[in-house]
Amino acid sequence: MNEVTLINNTNDKIDELVEIDKFIDFVLERQHLNNVLFNVIIVDNKKIHELNKQYRGIDRPTDVISFALEDNKDGNIFPVRVLGDVYISIDKAREQAITYGHSLLRELSFLTIHGILHLLGYDHMNVEDEKEMFSLQELILSEYGINR
Repeated sequence: MNEVTLINNTNDKIDELVEIDKFIDFVLERQHLNNVLFNVIIVDNKKIHELNKQYRGIDRPTDVISFALEDNKDGNIFPVRVLGDVYISIDKAREQAITYGHSLLRELSFLTIHGILHLLGYDHMNVEDEKEMFSLQELILSEYGINR
């Protein structure tokens, strides 16, 4: 049994979150994830700026931050995997959707899968890892029917 909580921690009504919830279910099934626990939290630029500064030492807002509780892609030995939290800035998502010329749903979906993959141990610190992670997230988006 998976327990994923999608939290809108803003004052905005975000209609796309209904579809993001379905997308998360698709990702869990597609990646054969069972007995996982994590949160996806939608925040504004002010909150994500605070998190970015406090935990990464970067004094500006960002689009997505993941706080992974596991150290590798292999998971752990416990019956429930507590993966962590993904924070997404709705302000950045809106801004980037306009910049990249696609829908807010596409941008939120991209940021969601990006954050989830980080929780699962994927990273993009070098070219090889970046290629693996970005290829997988584009494949998952495409399989779900979310394209540019």
